[in-house]
Amino acid sequence: MTPDLLLPFAETEPAFAARPVWCGRGSAVIGRASLGAQAWLGDDSVIRADGHDVVVGDRFWLGARSTLHIAADVYPCIVGDRVTVGRNAVVHACTVGDDGVIEDECVVLDGSVIEDGVLLEAGSTVFPRSTLPSGFAYAGSPARPLRRLAPGELAERAERLREAAAEDAATPPGDALALDPTVFVARTARLRGRVGLAPGASVFFSSTLEAEVGPIVIGPNVNVQDNCVLHTRAEGLVIERDTTLGHNVRASDGRIGPRCLIGMGATLSPGTIVAEDVLLAAGAATDPGQVLDAGWLWGGRPARAIARLDEDKRAMMRRTVASYGAYARAYRRLQP
Repeated sequence: MTPDLLLPFAETEPAFAARPVWCGRGSAVIGRASLGAQAWLGDDSVIRADGHDVVVGDRFWLGARSTLHIAADVYPCIVGDRVTVGRNAVVHACTVGDDGVIEDECVVLDGSVIEDGVLLEAGSTVFPRSTLPSGFAYAGSPARPLRRLAPGELAERAERLREAAAEDAATPPGDALALDPTVFVARTARLRGRVGLAPGASVFFSSTLEAEVGPIVIGPNVNVQDNCVLHTRAEGLVIERDTTLGHNVRASDGRIGPRCLIGMGATLSPGTIVAEDVLLAAGAATDPGQVLDAGWLWGGRPARAIARLDEDKRAMMRRTVASYGAYARAYRRLQP
């Protein structure tokens, strides 16, 4: 089977050593990606090599709604042989050695090195440019060593994740309609209910926006990156202009102000209010009804104010909006 969506980027097609064993519904492989033999790609999984290489070894398993991505012109994403990644995980611009297990809801950030034979327990975050030596189980945010691995533990954990991946039920993609010609909605995204998209907004691959009760309102130049899940059950969700939702963000009813960046793998609990000019760190989570004050970097579970935003971070947030605007324009042209 081949992925639902295979796209070139900058005239480079993805390359497979052999036909993948399984590619779930909504899966996407894009650009300078090279996959070894016997790959398993779960439902709504995304491998995006648009600006650097993604190189994946043999017998790779990628769980449902997980994302592999690069840092354009800075870091590739390199994954060894016999690596298992669970569901709703982000492996971003890093290097993962052979025989690794990255469990559900993990986030591995730019420039990190996970050596051979490492277990990263569910919900952990590997901070940028970290090195995780082989032979240990790691957990937490930031991920820290818990213990030496017991004989056979890695194989057992990998088997559990693979069984769960094989049992995941596929959900057919829904239809998305972008009324404004400057809006980009990926073909594998799902938009249901009252979803409004302002000019310049973008919804990337395998994201789900379900306005079950209240509406979801996406403001101008907002980018909702791969595998985000936005689901309203009450008043609705408003995301104001020039805001970024990183890969695999989960959000419910609430409001996100303008010029914010919600980091990869973060969770916004129902009723969260994010003021303007807020950076929420990767892997962070809010308590229900929490208010994130303007002008701060927030992080942790539950999120707490860590430092005032300096100009370097604000400039990075502006660059991300501009970068994803360019991605959206490119994918509008490329997408069949």
